[in-house]
Amino acid sequence: MTMQSEVAQQQDMQTESGGIRAVIRARRSRFPAEYTGARLDDDVVRQVLECANWAPTHKLTEPWRFAVYCDDALPRLFDQFARIYRETTPPERQVQAKLDKFAALPDKVSHVVALIMRRDPARRVPEIEEICAVACAVQNMHLALADFPGAGGYWSTGSGAFTPHMAEWLGLSADDRCLGFFYLGSVPAEPRSGRRGPVDRKIEWVRN
Repeated sequence: MTMQSEVAQQQDMQTESGGIRAVIRARRSRFPAEYTGARLDDDVVRQVLECANWAPTHKLTEPWRFAVYCDDALPRLFDQFARIYRETTPPERQVQAKLDKFAALPDKVSHVVALIMRRDPARRVPEIEEICAVACAVQNMHLALADFPGAGGYWSTGSGAFTPHMAEWLGLSADDRCLGFFYLGSVPAEPRSGRRGPVDRKIEWVRN
C-alpha cells in the first residue's frame, strides 16, 4: 500500500466523524412520500437558496433563478402539472394514480422551487455551462439541508418541466430553460441509507 493510499484511508475514516466529505456522503434525496405535511419556515428556504447563490459560475453570469411556490400557490402549481401531463401524454398512456398524486401533494409538500436557467443575454458562455451552473446550485441546496435537521429536498424533472407548456406557464423567454422543480418538506430526522459503486471502477489514471 502506498503512502497516498494510507492517507486516503485515514481521511475516509475521518469522514465518518464530520467535515464536508461527511456531508456529501450523507446527502440524500427525500421524496415527497416521506414528507410529514408540516410546513418549513420561509427563512429555511431562503437560507438554502442563499447557498445555491454561491455556486460556481463562468464569467459570473449567475444564471440560476428560483420561483418559490408555497401556501395557496401549491394547489395551483400541481394543477398545472396535472394539466401538462394530460396534454402531453396520450390518453391510453395516462395513469390515474399519477393525477391522484398531483392532487395529494399540496398537503405533503411545504415549498416547491422552480429551477430556472436564465441565459446570459450576451451569450458569453455556451448554454451547457449555464445549465451546469444551475445544477451546481441545486447540489448546494441539497448540501445546505444538512444544517436543517427535519428538512428534506428532492429535485424532480418528471412534472413536464422540459415542455414548452411549462416554459410558457412560467413566462420564460426562448433562451431560458426550466430545469425541474426542487421539492422541500418536513421529514423524519433519521438518515436514509445510500449506496454507490466503488469509485475506483469509474477512474482512469492517465500519467503519460
